[in-house]
Amino acid sequence: MSKKVIIIGGGIIGLCSAYYLLNEGHKVTVIDKSDISSGASFVNAGFISPSHIIPLAAPGMVAAGFKMMFNSSSPFYLKPRLDLDLFKWVWNFNKSATAKHVKYAAPIIKNLTEFSGELFQEMKRNQLFDFQLDKKGVLLCYQTSKFEKKEAKIAKFSKEQGLNVVHINKEKLKEIEPEMNAEGAYHYLSDAHTTPDDFIKKMLAYLQLKGVQFYTNENVIGFERNSNKITSIITSKNKFQFDEVVVAAGSWSLSVAKKIGIKMLVQAGKGYRINLHRKTGINYPAILAERNTSVTPMDGFTRFGGTMEIAGINHNINQTRVKAIAAAAKAFYPKINVSNKEIDNVACGLRPVSPDGLPFIGRAKTINNVCFATGHGMMGWSQAHATGKLISELISQKKLSLNLEPFSIERFT
Repeated sequence: MSKKVIIIGGGIIGLCSAYYLLNEGHKVTVIDKSDISSGASFVNAGFISPSHIIPLAAPGMVAAGFKMMFNSSSPFYLKPRLDLDLFKWVWNFNKSATAKHVKYAAPIIKNLTEFSGELFQEMKRNQLFDFQLDKKGVLLCYQTSKFEKKEAKIAKFSKEQGLNVVHINKEKLKEIEPEMNAEGAYHYLSDAHTTPDDFIKKMLAYLQLKGVQFYTNENVIGFERNSNKITSIITSKNKFQFDEVVVAAGSWSLSVAKKIGIKMLVQAGKGYRINLHRKTGINYPAILAERNTSVTPMDGFTRFGGTMEIAGINHNINQTRVKAIAAAAKAFYPKINVSNKEIDNVACGLRPVSPDGLPFIGRAKTINNVCFATGHGMMGWSQAHATGKLISELISQKKLSLNLEPFSIERFT
């Protein structure tokens, strides 16, 4: 049965949800607070990464986080502030940062990400619109013995989870990536990469062509509710009625959830990107281990990105953190000098981060017609297609491709 579905949020999760709901024959409308031209979906590394199976909430991260709080240039920065939601998030992050949780979460993350990668490949094969999708894998590169040992342990764990990982020594690495200064790398062969800016624009145009309606620059002000069902959405410009609503509002999902009366935990994790629109000689996407910096050879340019800054909802640019990314580029690629102009053109995005590294996907228990699709953290791009597919299956009352229990909306309440 065709339903009228409203999606709150026009980022990659919202657009993929719209795509799969459209395929099921539903009438889809997307509402976004912006004009869908910037944000986390536009500035990410573009990785489709089954390799990223270890959640942010891992052993040692709490101690590391407290050390890094006092270093604004550190890869993971938690800005102290008096905020009850932040306190609850940190408390549950601390509870999740265990070896037991990593063992539990890793196969869940792997299955979701691999499923998403398969759907991405399927979309490419269907040739609905042209976009970059290169399956070169990703290089986890290191310069020191300390990080070689760390990456070796992660690679061993990844192999145990069924991932295809090979070690590359310094000589072999020099052959395939001549410009890189590193002692070696672990090559995760299952990974792929894209150009997010290009994909989002083309996906948006495709959905509009197929009849999806978009209402941009509209803030969600409130909801009208009748018992255990939401009956309408009130925005700054309109009032919408619908059968189902999907909350895919990224870092703003917490604010939307509160308006509905749903308790969930999401914090904004700010990341930065620097684009180099010139030849760099870089062939492979990579993660620079010592610097926690990503590198992606995109369609026509190279992107360096990174950092996880838990500092609330804001788009303030921390130049110290930006310069740390530029320094990472120089350290691993000595011939690259990031110019002041390239630094000035930096952009940031706010990634919705859950306390346990697993997203929120599924229905709210107390309201019959509300689904959530958020909290993916750094894995939003990698898991968007699977999330959209699962949301469409749920709303269409079809058999689910994956078990949604680990992604429960109310798991921290």
